[in-house]
Amino acid sequence: MTFLTINHMKTSSKKNSTAKRLHIFYSGSVQGVGFRYTAERLAASLGLTGWVKNLPDGRVEIVCEGSELDVEAFMVKISDVFKIYIRSIDVDRSEATGEFETFEVIF
Repeated sequence: MTFLTINHMKTSSKKNSTAKRLHIFYSGSVQGVGFRYTAERLAASLGLTGWVKNLPDGRVEIVCEGSELDVEAFMVKISDVFKIYIRSIDVDRSEATGEFETFEVIF
């Protein structure tokens, strides 16, 4: 039986800002299953900005920014689609920086 663990780390909490940033690391069997391109499609559908990439250690890393509701919905959707592949999720939440204009797959 596989268990999914989600580790949440909150690094910043500015009360008046609605734009949020998630820095997420997914581990498990998450490479070679369409993870990055599905993340890109889901992010675009929610109007998020940022990027996704595979890491040499087998994890997938995502940085995304958008409204708090949209970034949380993004994480839920990714988890739903890839639940059989994800072993753990490490999430760092902070205020958005506004540095991105689009969401893209980077190599």
